[in-house]
Amino acid sequence: MPMIPRFHLAVPVDDLDAARHFYGELIGCAQGRSSDTWIDWNLHGHQFVTHLAPARTERVHNPVDGHDVPVPHFGLILTIPEFHDLADRFRAAGTGFVIEPYLRFEGLPGEQWTMFLLDPAGNALEFKAFADDAQVFAAG
Repeated sequence: MPMIPRFHLAVPVDDLDAARHFYGELIGCAQGRSSDTWIDWNLHGHQFVTHLAPARTERVHNPVDGHDVPVPHFGLILTIPEFHDLADRFRAAGTGFVIEPYLRFEGLPGEQWTMFLLDPAGNALEFKAFADDAQVFAAG
């Protein structure tokens, strides 16, 4: 299977120490280079950067499956065991969910577990896990 290109994503945060705890300790990302205003993270092989930027923009939500999905959002597609392990770590840490972990499209193409939460700076994240990874791009 060919290697999937790695992405680079930079997001604003208002507290680098909170970002270190959330992304480094809770999610388990290895920290790379950093300065007084940014931190590079290894997000499952992708270059993810938190930049110090105290001002936040207005939040937007779109209705999906009866939930208000925060936009923009980003995240990872994990295996089902990784998904449930991460959900358990979030629960144990007292992390609040925007949308609690649940199973979408059960028995249909694209069946997946999904959860949404905010990092300490208010960036929306979605983590998901597909029953069949070959259906990541399945059309309904």
